[in-house]
Amino acid sequence: MSERVLFYAIAIGVAVGVAFGWVAGEAATGVAWIGDLFLNALKMLVIPLVVSSMIEAVTSMASRGGLGSVARLTFAYYLATTFIAVVIGLLVVSVIRPGDGVELGSGAVPIIAATGLADIARSIVAPNLFAAAADFQILPLLVFSLVFGIALQAGGAAAAPAIGFFKASNDALLRMVGWIMVAAPVGIAALVAAHLGKAGGGPAFMEEVAAIGLYFATVLLGLSLHAFIVLPLILIVLTRRSPREFAANLGEALITAFSTASSSATLPLTMRLNEERNGLSEEATSFVLPLGATVNMDGTALYEAVAAVFIAQASGVDLTFGAQIVVVLTATLASVGAAGIPQAGLVTLVIVLQAVGLPLEGISAILAVDWLLDRFRTTVNVWGDSVGAAVVDARMGATLHP
Repeated sequence: MSERVLFYAIAIGVAVGVAFGWVAGEAATGVAWIGDLFLNALKMLVIPLVVSSMIEAVTSMASRGGLGSVARLTFAYYLATTFIAVVIGLLVVSVIRPGDGVELGSGAVPIIAATGLADIARSIVAPNLFAAAADFQILPLLVFSLVFGIALQAGGAAAAPAIGFFKASNDALLRMVGWIMVAAPVGIAALVAAHLGKAGGGPAFMEEVAAIGLYFATVLLGLSLHAFIVLPLILIVLTRRSPREFAANLGEALITAFSTASSSATLPLTMRLNEERNGLSEEATSFVLPLGATVNMDGTALYEAVAAVFIAQASGVDLTFGAQIVVVLTATLASVGAAGIPQAGLVTLVIVLQAVGLPLEGISAILAVDWLLDRFRTTVNVWGDSVGAAVVDARMGATLHP
């Protein structure tokens, strides 16, 4: 199947999934297993791909002495774009004020595991890497792979066979991504239909949207400003690339991100398309994208800022300037700890609400539409990661393109 045919087939799959889920309602959940099978196939590749690609990138850059510069630029990009996203979220929610007049009600607080910034810090290092992999904890695996790659490079000629093994593994895994994507149109159609069916079908979901429609629109506006203005400007100014062409080359990855609501599950495809179509170096994609899928969550950070202020407005709480600064800092840091899995932003939203003393009951008010907003913010996350890889590739050309 050609790349263009696959793109249109996936787009048709999304349309079919929406139509079926809209009309069939709860009956559409019967096809969930097909979507889960496709999603699991992608997730199956994530852990080995993250480890092999990171080790390969680190050994390659360390051999030329550019690892430190690439890492500094990567993290500077992450922090800058996440901070901008949070500020945009605060601005749009403060101007539109979607929470005014909204009754939060007395809905049950969703069961969310308690977490905090200290928990995020502790998660950087795992005592058992196999347990971390089984729990899909990407961050400690990235840290281990980074250090292991440096140690391998320091091993000299004796480590060459091991380095070659990880390079060959990375190439093979990216090839497997192409095979799995043949089933993407059917798998994505099933995922979309099942989630819409779980919401009760089209009419039932529209009723839920109507209840907090202004909040829904505010989040989408913020995400759109970041995705269509901020990130393209960064791409143009720092890389001289065409945002339209760059995004078109990522079409399947962006649709898959929307359909799966998982930047981690989309990672194998994001890496392959950025290398093959956008021409980014293997070192840039192998280092920046796995790290970005774990710690660079622009869409999630923006959503958390909007959600926190929305809950404050609905609760009649007027956040002071100091409290808003706390929201900016907390949402930026908490988004780093958001796993690349569906609705992980709800977990870190608890941190933001607790930081400014807002009621956790407010989360129940936004749950009805969160599953759909999660897809939009995940797409923005993947788009931001790819722009970041392009920036690093362009600014560190001499290091990444020997």
